[in-house]
Amino acid sequence: MFATLEGVETLDLQLASLPADVLSRLEEKARQLAATLADKVREEKLSGGVLQLRTGALKASISSDVSIDGNEVNATVGSFGDIKYAAIQEYGGRTSAHEILPDKAQALAFVIGGVQRFARRVEHPGSTIPASGYLQSSLDEARDEIVAELSSAAQEAWEDR
Repeated sequence: MFATLEGVETLDLQLASLPADVLSRLEEKARQLAATLADKVREEKLSGGVLQLRTGALKASISSDVSIDGNEVNATVGSFGDIKYAAIQEYGGRTSAHEILPDKAQALAFVIGGVQRFARRVEHPGSTIPASGYLQSSLDEARDEIVAELSSAAQEAWEDR
């Protein structure tokens, strides 16, 4: 007695394409979530929530990137560009002593004790910058939603088979 199972080839094809389908669905969802997280950093954290907006350069440098490496989807949200102070604002640190010179005038102008002063140069003693964690705090706040959304995307890819 023999039994014949019909549809085995179709099932094999569906199972073989499953990793690609899941990966594609996860990539799409990761792009959405990373873009949302970058928006949160720019609009909440760098617009007064954690750091006050001054020039807008750090805020403008925040973006997201998603890539696939084999069977991995990698999402990055961060400061892309030449913003020298981005890392020290995130992680904190100490700047070294340095000289401040005017770049657009012949002298520096500043107010001390209500009196305007001028100087050709100033010796800055260095600063201790506390960590603000504008990126890490945003990720921490969104972590549960990100995990749930990615899990849901993988589940939907499985169920759509």
